[in-house]
Amino acid sequence: MRTYNFSAGPSMLPTDVLEEAQRDLLNFAGTGMSVTEISHRNKAFEEIVNEGEGLLRELLHVPDDYLVIFVQGGASQQFAAVPLNLMHKGRADYLVTGNFAKKAYEEGKIYGDACCVASSQDKTYSYIPDLATVPFREDTDYVHICANNTIFGTRYTQFPKTKAPLVADMSSDILSREIDVNQFGVIYAGAQKNLAPAGVTLVIAKRSLAHDPLPACPTMLKWNVQDENKSLYNTPPCFPIYIATLVLRRLKRLGGIKAVNEINEYKAGILYDFIDDSSFYRNDVVKKDRSIMNVPFVTPSAELDAKFVKEAAQAGLVSLKGHRLVGGMRASIYNAMPVEGVRALVDFMKKFERENQ
Repeated sequence: MRTYNFSAGPSMLPTDVLEEAQRDLLNFAGTGMSVTEISHRNKAFEEIVNEGEGLLRELLHVPDDYLVIFVQGGASQQFAAVPLNLMHKGRADYLVTGNFAKKAYEEGKIYGDACCVASSQDKTYSYIPDLATVPFREDTDYVHICANNTIFGTRYTQFPKTKAPLVADMSSDILSREIDVNQFGVIYAGAQKNLAPAGVTLVIAKRSLAHDPLPACPTMLKWNVQDENKSLYNTPPCFPIYIATLVLRRLKRLGGIKAVNEINEYKAGILYDFIDDSSFYRNDVVKKDRSIMNVPFVTPSAELDAKFVKEAAQAGLVSLKGHRLVGGMRASIYNAMPVEGVRALVDFMKKFERENQ
């Protein structure tokens, strides 16, 4: 019996996707080879890459003047790739709303005048700054945000309107809600939360921004080179790309991003409504900024938090321990988490509350 895995990443994958992958582990597309063995130069695999790109374009309504590539190194590598591809004037603005937004900002400072123009660190990243008051600078190369903050459980419900191209790390909410790609110059996302196993990263970028990387940019980090080679400049992470394509097929079958977004809002509502009605559990995120992907919460004491995590795991609800920077618990309820999993968590929370009042 599979457990309900609430890990923030690598996260659970849809069971039907895993079952399909299981069949292809021995014989992929009639090749007589495992999908883990096949060459990235094999026509069958090239078709997978092309299909994955096509599905992403279809599901996210990506315009033709944007590139869509699968690269390696995780979103953390893109913290460097962003300035190395974009920082021609040597200036960029960063909004620091969580741990990974801060890491991106620190990396940006290596390559130029990266400025933190707004931060929510003063209240442990429990809110998104008022975008109307952010002092964006003139003549910058880009503005960087982290759309959803995995550790602290916040998200941008509206995105800033900026003169400079907007760059967004969407690692933990990509494909979970409808977005207008035209609002962004660049979107990037580590796949291990909503799309695939760890090992592949998605980059969507306006080609007009990606055509002229800085001279110091390593070839592997040049978006235009990866685009020209259809994500096959070198041996890519073949298995994660394959899984991503299966996940994208499934998303299309479910009705696309709009349908999945409705399910995600519903799941999050079940959990937040219970927490808000409880005098035992607490979520400290400003309500209007709450993530629908990552829900942190605590009990009245650290001792009870530890007991909760242990007993939840025994009940088949795993990976609920909160990040070390926050403590408590965190339920990551990405696209693959079924409604039944959230209901099972709430039922356990009710039981635990009764037994530990």
